[in-house]
Amino acid sequence: MRQPPQRFLLSSRPWRAWAYLLSGALVGLAAVILLAVLTVSGLLLSVVGVDLVIKLAATFGIPVAALERRRLRLVEPVPVPDPHRSLIGDTRRGRLRTRLRERSTWRELGYVVVFGPVLTITGIGVALGLTFAVVLTAAPLIVWGTAPGSVMIIPGQAVESPLHALPATAAGLLGLALCAYAAGLLAGAQVKSTVFLLSPRDEERQVVELTRSRARLADAFEAERRRIERDLHDGAQQQLVALTMTLGLAEMELRENGSPTTELVSRARGEARLALTQLRDLVRGIYPQVLTDHGLDAAVAEIALRSPIPVGVDIDLPRRLPDAVETIAYFTVTEALTNAAKHSDATEITVVGKLRKGRLTLVIGDNGNGGAVPSAGTGLQGLADRAAILKGRLVVSSPVGGPTRVHMEVSCSA
Repeated sequence: MRQPPQRFLLSSRPWRAWAYLLSGALVGLAAVILLAVLTVSGLLLSVVGVDLVIKLAATFGIPVAALERRRLRLVEPVPVPDPHRSLIGDTRRGRLRTRLRERSTWRELGYVVVFGPVLTITGIGVALGLTFAVVLTAAPLIVWGTAPGSVMIIPGQAVESPLHALPATAAGLLGLALCAYAAGLLAGAQVKSTVFLLSPRDEERQVVELTRSRARLADAFEAERRRIERDLHDGAQQQLVALTMTLGLAEMELRENGSPTTELVSRARGEARLALTQLRDLVRGIYPQVLTDHGLDAAVAEIALRSPIPVGVDIDLPRRLPDAVETIAYFTVTEALTNAAKHSDATEITVVGKLRKGRLTLVIGDNGNGGAVPSAGTGLQGLADRAAILKGRLVVSSPVGGPTRVHMEVSCSA
């Protein structure tokens, strides 16, 4: 609904429009100067093979666009979302490469190049118009303050007294009203252009939402698996322990009395122990406690000790990794070791893990007879799908006759 003219003038909208346009002049001028300096410096340094500065110039629009999205709150109540995806945990060069591959980075650079001068010129024009209107409005005060000197509002015509300056005040008030409406129109045009260029496109929104949905699904899967592990550990496992102890007491009582059912109770106790062992192995396979407490290197070392095939482990991690990364890496190693023990006839397995530039690289190799196919129900296909959620990949090389090599690479910033 359109506001009446007098309500617009008496509201805060003209003041917010003036603040938006005048601050835009400062931002635009500073952005143009800094971009020019970065571009010239980058071109000069690129002659000697240093291209980092020119890359920084290409991404200069990102902080300017972030500031512009914040400045929009002066006149636009609805915030504009950031079109860039999160890069927490990645290296500086990795973040720079990722940003250079995003379309929004180049739109923001184009915004600085095109709208930097526009913002500057518009802001300066509004500042000059406001200054002239304010001076006219305050003409009686200026005449009174400079008396007995003379003041000329119109060249060649001196104003004799503050009373004769009242027409200038009326013109100044009219000028302020015109500046208010002009600022509202200019601010509205700039807001629409800024929102169009600096907000995410539909395909960017869909990709971000799809990635977040897949990540939420993976997190929900991990949470459910941990819940099952906790329930088995605290429920069924404790009940089996109690059952084993009860059968042991019954066996001792029956053995003292020479009962012929002693052997049956002893066999039942053995079956209960076996079930308890299998349940513990199942719980450990669902989510190992050592992975939560001590990290990936300790968890891999533990499963290597339980492997029937000798396993050489070389995992060099300077810090703990995100839970999702540690989980998928652990189960990749577990699946690879299980497949090697069941199908490869290998005599030696190696596990190598490195953290480089914010990405975990994990290689599991064996000297078996090869022939592994991820799509044949080995479980590696599901792990490859989960690696894709974390912006990673899992590649299996297993020619007939061997050797088999499982290579997984996943980003720790996903």
